[in-house]
Amino acid sequence: MKGRNVFLIICLIVIADQALKIYVKTHYHAGESHMIIGNWFRLYFIENEGMAYGWKFGGEWGKLLLTLFRLVAVIFGVFYLKKIVQQKYHPGFIICVALIFSGAVGNLIDSMFYGLIFDESSQYAYNIARIFPARGYAGFLHGKVVDMLYFPIIRNAHFPSWIPVWGGEDFEFFRPIFNLSDAAISMGIITILAFQKRFFKNNTQNFDIKTIETDSLVNDEMQVS
Repeated sequence: MKGRNVFLIICLIVIADQALKIYVKTHYHAGESHMIIGNWFRLYFIENEGMAYGWKFGGEWGKLLLTLFRLVAVIFGVFYLKKIVQQKYHPGFIICVALIFSGAVGNLIDSMFYGLIFDESSQYAYNIARIFPARGYAGFLHGKVVDMLYFPIIRNAHFPSWIPVWGGEDFEFFRPIFNLSDAAISMGIITILAFQKRFFKNNTQNFDIKTIETDSLVNDEMQVS
């Protein structure tokens, strides 16, 4: 697989991810939701300071460490992608790594720059965040990640009362709200796990070792070629 094709995949995912995030950030107030397909696919605008799917990690210091970790991972990813392209790894594996890399880049952009280029989003409809205000809502590396994809396929259900711990509680599938970057990362990881035998198949060829029989005397003073 050629490097320019990998670069094109990464660019398309990052551009699509950022375009949707910027649109939602500048047109939705915090918590706003719109149905796209029936009741099971919505755009639901939230922001999070942590990991994928809204998971949090240790407050402000955790946020900073997570952003720095993403930055290191992206830098490492550049060299790793270059290596596997040059060594002609399985195209499917290269695409999966490109998906993971593009997802990391997409969320890193939020964490690094969104605090600088956006107002704080509010739950009030009349207070929609602006892009490039006089002053952003947070410093460098402290931006919030924008999430909006919500698939509540099963809603308003309840666990049966006989189930331990969760019996009688509300049940919803699929509850997390995520973005295109999260989806790209998850798709890449799941595909690698599902097709690892194909991606890492041993292509080493087995060569038959042929022997030559000879009636010649072999000793320390003679060599067979």
